[in-house]
Amino acid sequence: MSGFCGRSFLFRNFAALEPVAYKIFETSRELFPDSAESPENLFLSKNYLQVLAESAPENMQCFYIGFYADEKLIGGALAQYLNLEKLESFGDRDRCFKTMVRDFLFHSFSSRVLFIGNNMLTGQNAFFHDVSVDRKTIIASLLPAADAICKLLADRNQKIHLITFKDFGPNDTKHFEEAGFSNLYTFSTQPNMVLDIPENWKTMDDYVSALNKKYRDQYKRALKKAAGIVCRELNLPEIILFEDQLYDLYDHVARNAPFNTFFLAKNHFESLKKNLGEAFMLFGYFKEDALIGFKTIIRNGCVLDTYFLGYDDNVQKEHMLYLNMLYDMISFAISNTFTQIVFARTALEIKSSVGAVPKEVFGFMKHRNKFIDSLLPKIFPRLEPELIWQQRHPFK
Repeated sequence: MSGFCGRSFLFRNFAALEPVAYKIFETSRELFPDSAESPENLFLSKNYLQVLAESAPENMQCFYIGFYADEKLIGGALAQYLNLEKLESFGDRDRCFKTMVRDFLFHSFSSRVLFIGNNMLTGQNAFFHDVSVDRKTIIASLLPAADAICKLLADRNQKIHLITFKDFGPNDTKHFEEAGFSNLYTFSTQPNMVLDIPENWKTMDDYVSALNKKYRDQYKRALKKAAGIVCRELNLPEIILFEDQLYDLYDHVARNAPFNTFFLAKNHFESLKKNLGEAFMLFGYFKEDALIGFKTIIRNGCVLDTYFLGYDDNVQKEHMLYLNMLYDMISFAISNTFTQIVFARTALEIKSSVGAVPKEVFGFMKHRNKFIDSLLPKIFPRLEPELIWQQRHPFK
């Protein structure tokens, strides 16, 4: 290792906790030597971080933070530097004056962002630590480590505008405040949509029986609309074979989102399958042998995480394809005894119509310009895409 990366730093943190040493790496292999165990969270594991090394979005660079006690790895964190100047657009769906102002401000004052966490996922996928380690100690270590990465990038003439720590549940916010984050702007955007699977759901019939009449009818109507559509899992050779079509379907959905900070690399699904094996599954939807849509899921312990998807918009409307994808995910989770499905952000209302409930997640943000930082509480809420939705309650 040369230069700044890999050097140790010792500091006394903001909450008068014990000193913590940390190292900054630019490859995940340096964070996890052969003897190190992978964290339980798949999204912080050796294999998943290798996916980022092979197929991160073009405008993203990943850094890896190791925390140490007596030279032993006691925790780690993921950081992602996103250069939004490399994006042609942030999303093509909404082209109004507000979005044009938002895009101008992002490009001009917040185009280079350092995320502590994974901007490609929803939920706490930012850090891990040994059970014997005080969680607040690791959290307090995130701030100086983020500043160290900013210094590294500044030395390469890549000045960071904004540092963002995401996505943390309500129980963690107190830990962050006690660990020195009280001066940062706290924000909450779209919630994480989650469906807990009751133990008494053994088959999809149990799920359908739990629905009230309105949503049982919705389920039956969606199934009828899907007549003639074949869903099957694609293996690695097929993922490679259909790569261009899969990407076109994904790209269509991504570009019609209200806001994007990245676009996937074309080989991303191939890399996921190679590195995660059976933990990553891609299902294609076919009509008369033509690929019209796909969904992806990731097995993360007892939790099923939904990932990216794509579809032909005309076929989607005709066959209620997206809704059927959600039902298929629920059926898969029940039959494989998962305890929870993480549906993530976006499409909140339709996800709530199948039973997902919103779980609020929080982040912390600071702008490197002190004047702009002082304005964040006024500016940020105005830049967020307007969120208007009605939560549905489908169960009896």
